[in-house]
Order: sequence, then C-alpha cells, then structure tokens
Amino acid sequence: MADRKADLKGWSDSLESQQPQDVLAAVLPRYAGRLVLACSFGAEDVVLVDMIHRLDPSVPLFYLDTDFLFAETYATRDRIIERYHLKPTQVIQVTSLLTPERQAAQYGDALWTKEPDRCCQLRKVEPLTRVLQGYDAWITGIRRDQAPSRAGAGFIEWDGKFGLVKVNPLARWTWADVWTYIKVYEVPYNPLHDRNYPSIGCTHCTAPVADGDDPRAGRWKNFTKTECGLHKA
Repeated sequence: MADRKADLKGWSDSLESQQPQDVLAAVLPRYAGRLVLACSFGAEDVVLVDMIHRLDPSVPLFYLDTDFLFAETYATRDRIIERYHLKPTQVIQVTSLLTPERQAAQYGDALWTKEPDRCCQLRKVEPLTRVLQGYDAWITGIRRDQAPSRAGAGFIEWDGKFGLVKVNPLARWTWADVWTYIKVYEVPYNPLHDRNYPSIGCTHCTAPVADGDDPRAGRWKNFTKTECGLHKA
C-alpha cells in the first residue's frame, strides 16, 4: 500500500502544473469503466460534468439524495441531464437506507439540530460507502482553497477511508477560475449561487453567507462542524 500511495503521489506531483482537463485526460483512460464523478450539482461539479463530457461522455455520475436537497438543486440536476443528454444509467441517485420518517422514529425529529454528524453519516457517508464499492476511482470537486482541511489535496491520491483512488482535478483552481469556466462555456449552474450560497448542501444545514465570509461558513451554522464526512479521513 505504501508503494501504491507513493506512485499516486508521484503521478499527482507530475501533473501539478497542468490544467484540470489535463488531469482528467490522464485519469479517464486508466480507469475507463471503473470510475465515477461525485456530483452535488454545485459550481465545481457542474464544471467537471462539462469537462468530462468533452473527453468521455460515457463516464457516469452519482449524487447523494439526502431527501433534504433544495428544489433548485433538483432543477439543476434536470438541466444538466438535458444539456449533456445523459442517459438514466449515467445519473445514479444514491439514498439513505432510512427514509426521513424512519430516521425520525429511530433517532428523534430533526436529528441534524442535535447530532449533525450522525445525520450526515446516515444520509451521506453510508450511502457514499455503498456506491463507491463498485468503482476503482472517484472524481470530486475539491479545491484547496475551500477550507483548511482541504489545503493539502492532491490531484490524484489514495482514499484510505473508502478504499479507492480519489481524483481532484480542480484542486489548484480558485473560486474565480470556476466561475470563469462556467461563464465561458455557459454551463448550467445552481441559481442559489447567485443568492450568496457558495456551498450548497441540505436545506436544514445550509445558509447564505455574508460578503467576505469563508465560503463554507453557511454550512452547519452554530456548530463547529465544517465537513459532512465525505472528505474527512
């Protein structure tokens, strides 16, 4: 495993000066048929949908449907499907094993207000663990400047938590880079971004941020929590 991690780091380091499209062009052939894009339909992820579509339109995506997504997020999903002519088999809906009603019965109403980590585990981390078992690599929209916990993200790395290769093509990009791409290529995006929501998750745990605030300041307000657990070792 140490050798594998070292090989991935060496590969990642060799791409450090490259653009996200170059990272994808290197990764897609190697893991053809065995990789998937994690898509929340936020700004970074719709950029990746567009980039991947230009290189290999057969690559599937999945989204974690927590049952608490914004209406705008579902609408963005539908626009992406239409724009890129995605087949039903290419858009994988992944849900919790518990309906919201069963979760409330087992853990109490509004679990996210009392134990947000447990809620994320049930509605995000466990479903992600299930879907990733069918792949050798996954692609994410992580950027280094999103949060201190992501500052060390490589382009290609071993994800020990889920046991597969993790690819972060946008790691070196800034928020401005993302929006330049969206505007140049007219990529459909979540309209909540225009209403001061830089990071969009569940309705109960996402709020708009003030100008100058950390882009993830609107997630889990009133908690020290900053990550849902998908990208936390």
